[in-house]
Amino acid sequence: MAQTQMALDSLDFDATVALATTVAPHVDILEIGTPCIKHNGIKLLEVLRAKFPNNKILVDLKTMDAGYYEAEPFYKAGADICTVLGTADMGTIKGVIDVANKYGKKAQVDLINVTDKAARTKEAAAAGAHIIGVHTGLDQQAAGQTPFTDLALVAGLGLNVEISVAGGVKAATAKQVKDAGAHIIVAGAAIYGAADPAASAAEITAIAHA
Repeated sequence: MAQTQMALDSLDFDATVALATTVAPHVDILEIGTPCIKHNGIKLLEVLRAKFPNNKILVDLKTMDAGYYEAEPFYKAGADICTVLGTADMGTIKGVIDVANKYGKKAQVDLINVTDKAARTKEAAAAGAHIIGVHTGLDQQAAGQTPFTDLALVAGLGLNVEISVAGGVKAATAKQVKDAGAHIIVAGAAIYGAADPAASAAEITAIAHA
């Protein structure tokens, strides 16, 4: 069984809370996207944590330096997962892993723009990373890229880490992503761009949980 994660990408505080309220019963993990957390700050995390005790919350910090120092306030405020960039120094990555462990939480290493994804995944796993994020960014998606090649590469390593997959995933591709080895299936536009976001979230989650 895979988990589903909903990416909250709006900059609008109230719209983000409203969308989360609509989809929270139908997904496992609520993700506060990078532009969203930068714009709204830790207050948004605090509000979502209080409102949705049954969901895990991922804060997509995409930390590049000062890993422990940057991530700790977010774990303290209730984040279950924070992200650190795979292109960061291993010391930075280890800092986020260490502080995640301190709070009994998880650190996710995002492979976006990592050149040697196999080598960095092995290093991150050896350092104790809990989740590896296979991530095709919005700008890469616009250029026609998908996460499937990278997912096959990472899953093929057979490491003891969870694999999260983000990048244009929708109901039509969710089973393919799951079957290819994803433990966490991330959907954004497929849910918030749908006429009925709750129904879209429920459809993807049904596939993930099957």
